[in-house]
Amino acid sequence: MDYINEVGINLRILEHTSSSNKNSTTSPDQYIKTGISGFDKLLRNGIPKGSNLLISGGPGSGKTIFCLQTLAYHASQGRNCLFISFEESEKRLIEHMDEFGLNPSQLMNSGHLKINRYLTSDVYYDENSKDDTVQAMMAKESNQYTMDLEPFVIGEEGFKPDIIVIDSLTAIASAFIGGNQKYRLYLDKLFRFFETLGSTNFLISEAMVHDNESQGNRAEDFLADGVIFFYNSRKHNIRESAVEILKMRGASHDKKIVALNITDNGIVVYPNQEAFSRYD
Repeated sequence: MDYINEVGINLRILEHTSSSNKNSTTSPDQYIKTGISGFDKLLRNGIPKGSNLLISGGPGSGKTIFCLQTLAYHASQGRNCLFISFEESEKRLIEHMDEFGLNPSQLMNSGHLKINRYLTSDVYYDENSKDDTVQAMMAKESNQYTMDLEPFVIGEEGFKPDIIVIDSLTAIASAFIGGNQKYRLYLDKLFRFFETLGSTNFLISEAMVHDNESQGNRAEDFLADGVIFFYNSRKHNIRESAVEILKMRGASHDKKIVALNITDNGIVVYPNQEAFSRYD
């Protein structure tokens, strides 16, 4: 079944195209773990390498710390990790990691972790704009929008990341006010660029929850290979945190919403404890 959004883009076609080159092997070395206590038990083998994952949920639900923990785990294993922020500063993110004992200074000194911040104006080039100060990651060429993302991701040092986090797609979308179609095309090209890198990518996105139901009708939900949804839901005077793997192409996973807790050492997931059942 095809999905046509309000600007006429066939999301099913984009979804298929963006994942057409994924490796279908089931070899264990084609999967990665997050290193987060309890979460990896929700997946039979792990997350397929090279996937584009949407990390979605409301404010304070644990999206950013989930991604920072995952980066810290892989950087400690000697893999190159990159956090691209369009929201918080490098300083605040480093402090955030320190608060959870993730040793960011050690990981950055090792050369395996980089945290870079950009402005949302850096992601979009408007051919009609007279503002020459905008640093364009997108250029007009042969009537098609293309992005010069390599300098931002690889850098002058030739740093090629294995794991990338972008915080957030919500911030990027704000640069496309009145240009929803261009934003969706941007997403498709962004995912294609990541495919050329072979990196596994975590893209944070704000999303609202209604009655403990995730809202998964956005372009990024269809384009992404996986969607991990975080809840911070209130019932009466109690607020409960939970996580759900809505989809994960190429991987078997539990189809349930399970409890999580944000501790002094980061996120802990309880794969055998279903969330919200006490309120039924």
